[in-house]
Amino acid sequence: MRRTRLVAALLAAAVVSPALTTAPAGAYERPALALTWQDEFDSPAGTLPSASRWNFDVGGEPQWGNEEWQYYTDRAENVSTDGAGLLVVQARKEKLAGMENCPYGTCDITSGRITTKAKFDQAYGKFEARIKIPDGPGLWPAFWMMGSNIDEAGWPNNGEIDIMEIVGSEPYTLYGTVHGPGYHSENGPGGSITAASKWADAFHNYAVEWSPNKIVWTVDGTAFHTVTPDDIPAGATWVFDHSFYLLLNLAVGGVWPGPPTSSTQFPAKMLVDYVRVYS
Repeated sequence: MRRTRLVAALLAAAVVSPALTTAPAGAYERPALALTWQDEFDSPAGTLPSASRWNFDVGGEPQWGNEEWQYYTDRAENVSTDGAGLLVVQARKEKLAGMENCPYGTCDITSGRITTKAKFDQAYGKFEARIKIPDGPGLWPAFWMMGSNIDEAGWPNNGEIDIMEIVGSEPYTLYGTVHGPGYHSENGPGGSITAASKWADAFHNYAVEWSPNKIVWTVDGTAFHTVTPDDIPAGATWVFDHSFYLLLNLAVGGVWPGPPTSSTQFPAKMLVDYVRVYS
């Protein structure tokens, strides 16, 4: 998520219906799981994400590194519960103080980005969220993970696991990718799955099942991509053997996915039913 990349030509695609809920026979063996952390977002309408679970990332470029247009805030207008069990991450067309001289775009888009950094992290297990993404060119919803040692090691040496990335210009394609030292940006080993209908048309369960030396991406229970140390460049270091924390955000514009157009509707809403982690 934190990089400039052109991925379409690099990712292997499969075609499935997004309604599929059963993994192909023999796809891989799932381990036994125990719930270790969750957020069901069942607070009253207008409530900010739990401060015991989540942090807000705030501000605009150049800190996100992709020439993105949005300015992240810590306001309920951009991230809050709806009172019906959903967290709403919302990109809005509006101008706030401090946005006037943004380096990219129209300087009038706010959005939300939350993380569990220093509040929850885990090595290995299943990391899952049920999400309905918005539809429209220039939108980039994501559910992802960063190595918790980022302050010491820096990116990409800490490692990054992108569980779900879907860009509005490719509404039928779901991407899953890892980034590490020597295999980041457009060189991050990734896979994709192409659906018969837009991913934005319904809620889907996006997850990775991560064990030592293996990460498996699934959507609605169907495995579509696997990465092991054999998939990273020769001589590069596998950095997926320590704790990672979670992120949810809705980016707008940038090198990837490109700019919004006149057909992109604002406010654009990413709806999160739950986030659950298992060991």
